[in-house]
Amino acid sequence: MRITLVIAVLAAVQVWGNRLSADWYVPLCVATAAVLLLIARWDGLSWVDLGLGAGRARRGLRWGLVLVGAVIVVYLLGLAVPFTREAFLDERAAGLTPEELVYRVLVRVPLGTVLLEEIAFRGVVWAMVERRRGHVWATAVSSVLFGFWHVAPARGLTRANAAAEAIFGTGTTGVALSVAAAVVGTALAGVFFCELRRRSGSLIPPVALHCALNSAGYALAWAVARW
Repeated sequence: MRITLVIAVLAAVQVWGNRLSADWYVPLCVATAAVLLLIARWDGLSWVDLGLGAGRARRGLRWGLVLVGAVIVVYLLGLAVPFTREAFLDERAAGLTPEELVYRVLVRVPLGTVLLEEIAFRGVVWAMVERRRGHVWATAVSSVLFGFWHVAPARGLTRANAAAEAIFGTGTTGVALSVAAAVVGTALAGVFFCELRRRSGSLIPPVALHCALNSAGYALAWAVARW
């Protein structure tokens, strides 16, 4: 019942959140994360169960620093190679003003997108399913839900990203294929994030990796569009 309630909350946020102005995005994400944590605590989960235990924080921080460094190296290599450089041509980042970029990188991504998604999928959903069915089921359920969570944002991928447009095109079929690819790709990423959370015992590593991927991606795409 409580897992169903968590999924219902996430579904409502997906539907309702798309109708709100951008100013409400971060407050909605923070409020939703708080609600999900309350449901998890009602379900009897401890902070350690949720990956938020203080005892694992130091280990999680070490993992997180390594992951952030790895992302930066991979991104810089991608920029250096002409074949992969096109992946950084993204209108969603290119059209931002410097002030909007700072807000996106330092506020919207970490306190909005990453906070909600990591608390929801690697924290609450993973812990609730893991306690009932074990870590394999927890990873599978969390990752599938994480993939489907990205259906809505993936619909505009071929219009915003030059590499996606080149691969899939902009027609109806291309959009459908790009959405399917995004769902599969994010689900597979979710498996990796869940393993980071399981092996470290902390949400810090997936949070750090998620922030680095999104925030550094926005910053580099913005820079490439200008330089």
